[in-house]
Amino acid sequence: MEAFLERTPPVPLLLHSCCAPCSSHCMEVLCKAVHLTVFYYNPNISPDAEYEKRLAEEHRLIGRYNEEIAQGIRTGYPIRIRDGAYEPERFFELAKGLEMCPERGERCFRCYELRLRETARMAALEGYACFATTLTLSPLKDAAKLNEIGERLGEEYGVPYLATDFKKKGGYQRSLELSRQYGLYRQDFCGCVYSKAQREKEKAEKLR
Repeated sequence: MEAFLERTPPVPLLLHSCCAPCSSHCMEVLCKAVHLTVFYYNPNISPDAEYEKRLAEEHRLIGRYNEEIAQGIRTGYPIRIRDGAYEPERFFELAKGLEMCPERGERCFRCYELRLRETARMAALEGYACFATTLTLSPLKDAAKLNEIGERLGEEYGVPYLATDFKKKGGYQRSLELSRQYGLYRQDFCGCVYSKAQREKEKAEKLR
């Protein structure tokens, strides 16, 4: 990724974002080197109120970053945001038969592909030079699998995928700092009903 970010002139990059806390560090790094558009496409998130809350936080954070860029407080190019369609039915269709699959298993891999496929399709349709995802920032996500899927889809759609592991080199810790700085809402489950149920079970077991 470092070699890519040192390229000039800056190119347009479409960044899939799962939430504001994860995108915070990713945007901070990327907006210094590329013309960044954040693509919020997460049909896995339930219920609707949770989806809308995370989307609103994404818009709020990008608004703050752009204000700071305009004022010279933050270095980088202005960031755009693109709201994807909210299509929970697509997620529930892919999850059929995998409802009891543990986190980081096959259901999650299919969810990664659903979101990255739509990002690759949009990047190809609108002429972006490449695409990437914020999902690799989370310690709970399989960055190698995400990059494998992204590179395959990049070849399929004819748009290069930027392989990353944003959690490394203190990236995850930086996202925690930025979340505190901007007072971001930090959810305690990935987003789908299955991850929420698993999280609630873990909390109940911890209390016992």
